[in-house]
Amino acid sequence: MRSLIRRVLLDTRYTLVGFPTTLVGFVVLLVGFVAGVGTSVVWVGLPMLAGTLMLARGFADAERGWLSDVLKRPPVRPRYRPAPEGAGRVRRLVNPMTSGQTWLDLLHGILNLPFAILAFVLTLVFWAVPITALLYPVYGIVTSRIPGQVELPELLGFGEGYVANSIFYVTLGLVFTALMPAAVRGAALVRAGLGRALLTGVAELQERIDDLAEGRAAAVSAEANALRKLERDIHDGPQQRLVSLAMELSRAQRQLAKDPEAAQATIGSAITATRETLDELRALSRGIAPPILSDRGLAPALAALAGRCTVPVELDVQVAERYQAAVENAIYFVVAETLTNVAKHSRATVCTIQLTRTGNTLMLTIGDDGVGGAHVAKGHGLAGLADRLRAVDGELTVDSPDGGPTVIVAEVPCG
Repeated sequence: MRSLIRRVLLDTRYTLVGFPTTLVGFVVLLVGFVAGVGTSVVWVGLPMLAGTLMLARGFADAERGWLSDVLKRPPVRPRYRPAPEGAGRVRRLVNPMTSGQTWLDLLHGILNLPFAILAFVLTLVFWAVPITALLYPVYGIVTSRIPGQVELPELLGFGEGYVANSIFYVTLGLVFTALMPAAVRGAALVRAGLGRALLTGVAELQERIDDLAEGRAAAVSAEANALRKLERDIHDGPQQRLVSLAMELSRAQRQLAKDPEAAQATIGSAITATRETLDELRALSRGIAPPILSDRGLAPALAALAGRCTVPVELDVQVAERYQAAVENAIYFVVAETLTNVAKHSRATVCTIQLTRTGNTLMLTIGDDGVGGAHVAKGHGLAGLADRLRAVDGELTVDSPDGGPTVIVAEVPCG
């Protein structure tokens, strides 16, 4: 109820208090635009038109502030094109005319008036009718006794007199009170829709483009880091083992004729090294494309990761359906890298992993009771996880004070 009342009050403030500003803006901007265009042939109108566009930008900024309350989202301010560096006075003067968003601000200032009037009238009616009707039992004692007074209930055939009028008006007031939140909200959205389309639509599109570009760059960076890590691991592990294995086999070949027993021991050592190399290659392959993930999904894959971790893991996976490969891979690698960090650095005695779905978002929460100190600074393993999540529009949050505990939350859109 408190949230509903606050919503009604915010919408009411937007439509009632913002109406005078809209009216003033309409008059000022329309007059300035007409006068500027009409006198631009003699160059006098250019400064006037530029000033009008700057005023339109100011009115638009004020409207964006109101929109953030109505649309329940942070205000998005577009990027106005600045004057070129070293531009002269005339170029700086006409610079507002070169920005498309400034003209959209002016268009909004002019077109907004009819929408503002409609929203203002609807809001005023749905506040005035309930207040007037519900208070009728107070002032109706006087008005019902005025000679020749004909009330609305009598005209509609509901009877006459103070009691009949009171019942009718109180009922009407209750009906309008019940309808008020939806009506006031609808009135606010009618006006806010135009504002969002003209004042923040281009900025939101640009912001989305920037997010996609950042996600693409993050994906490229994450893949490059993963390849470098894989190359380093192969060079430091299997490659060195294979070189050593080749040397062992060459030695066994030389020993075979002279000392068969020594050759047999060397071959046994080579077989052991081969098995260790295969185990290491399997471990590396799990970091590239784990078959269990692609074949069976997240729950079995995460259970396999938890089973291999040297720290006891409490796993709670509350999702069973399959998702896009990119989403599943991102979740898997976050868990894999985090468990590796827990085993190597945390000194934890227990680790908890929970995967749930809330709406169209997968929520992964990983916690441990270790020494803390984990962060996403550049150069650390978690920074690569943040880049990998940004590639799928996800976010990584790390809370790991010195001394612990550590809580890592990954949110990944899945809808």
